[in-house]
Amino acid sequence: MNPSSHPHQQLQGWVRRPTLARHRGAARTQGNGPKPNPPASASQEPAPRPPPPLRPRPAQPPCSCAPRSEVPEMKVWLLLGLLLLHEALEDVTGQHLPKNKRPKEPGENRIKPTNKKVKPKIPKIKDRDSANSAPKTQSIMMQVLDKGRFQKPAATLSLLAGQTVELRCKGSRIGWSYPAYLDTFKDSRLSVKQNERYGQLTLVNSTSADTGEFSCWVQLCSSYICRKDEAKTGSTYIFFTEKGELFVPSPSYFDVVYLNPDRQAVVPCRVTVLSAKVTLHREFPAKEIPANGTDIVYDMKRGFVYLQPHSEHQGVVYCRAEAGGRSQISVKYQLLYVAVPSGPPSTTILASSNKVKSGDDISVLCTVLGEPDVEVEFTWIFPGQKDERPVTIQDTWRLIHRGLGHTTRISQSVITVEDFETIDAGYYICTAQNLQGQTTVATTVEFS
Repeated sequence: MNPSSHPHQQLQGWVRRPTLARHRGAARTQGNGPKPNPPASASQEPAPRPPPPLRPRPAQPPCSCAPRSEVPEMKVWLLLGLLLLHEALEDVTGQHLPKNKRPKEPGENRIKPTNKKVKPKIPKIKDRDSANSAPKTQSIMMQVLDKGRFQKPAATLSLLAGQTVELRCKGSRIGWSYPAYLDTFKDSRLSVKQNERYGQLTLVNSTSADTGEFSCWVQLCSSYICRKDEAKTGSTYIFFTEKGELFVPSPSYFDVVYLNPDRQAVVPCRVTVLSAKVTLHREFPAKEIPANGTDIVYDMKRGFVYLQPHSEHQGVVYCRAEAGGRSQISVKYQLLYVAVPSGPPSTTILASSNKVKSGDDISVLCTVLGEPDVEVEFTWIFPGQKDERPVTIQDTWRLIHRGLGHTTRISQSVITVEDFETIDAGYYICTAQNLQGQTTVATTVEFS
């Protein structure tokens, strides 16, 4: 069969092999094949060279593979598809796959430390938990109303004179403070009791002179020594309003106020009506003394306070109150300047007996007289202290009036020993201390 007459078979079963065909064609030319035509003249065009014969190739099963020229192009598309798939996976997970991923060793931390800078979260601090806030105190005071009702008293109360006041403070050991007027005269209208779970204060037939602050606190006692628990307290200031009395009555008509250069001085013009307007006046030359808030301020619980007393403040002054269309003038106050500042406390010590028999009780009293607003602290050294001998120590203070209305603070500390023994004989030493210094006194108790 002539392969040239079947073009389809020529493409499928015949493969053109130019080099091999050229050599074989040449061999046939030199052999029995026809001789080549003589060369044409230069003017004639050369005859076209016939195509080399095609050699048949053994038939092979059809191949489903793509042509060789298409294989590189398929690899490019395959790689491109893999790259697109990789980027799509990264977008879905939101994380890049680690470059050098290796299997975790047993017990190895699976959380990798990173160098990513993270802004620290600062916890919000509430106002009540601020570093400069004061410790929170718990009010333990309750006011007993009629028909067995209770309520927490406000910071200030206004009651009519003659009413009965009953206050209770929760605690097994309660200390009380109340207007000095009630303590000075040992007034029977006042009753203070300690029950199993609360302390009770009752005041009957109240008067305008009872106006003042009533406070209580829990006492923490250890080894027969008690101290005030500052976290458990209660207080209220009560105005006892009485007809015709705008000022709290004074026991005298002329009081003396000492002006010390190292501490505040108070002109005690206290009123019984919360809404009263109070002014301070000088008797001679007659003029009003302004409470400018710099040198002098008015405190309704204390009166007119001289913040920095000096000699120019000396003289006679009085107060004027106005409320409800009424006015009233207080008692007069003589202001005396004291050039010498106060010093350590003036202390005395006294034993109930300096010779004690076996089995008797003994008490030793340490007393300090000072200014009303100066606090005193006491400490004791006694013979049985090393042997942990049980004793009772109690500290108290109160205000007393000493001539011309001068108010003095008397502070006392009492140590009591029950069932006296030989180890209790010896020196009892008391040390009293204030802001200006300390004073130590001693007394001896002998065994008889």
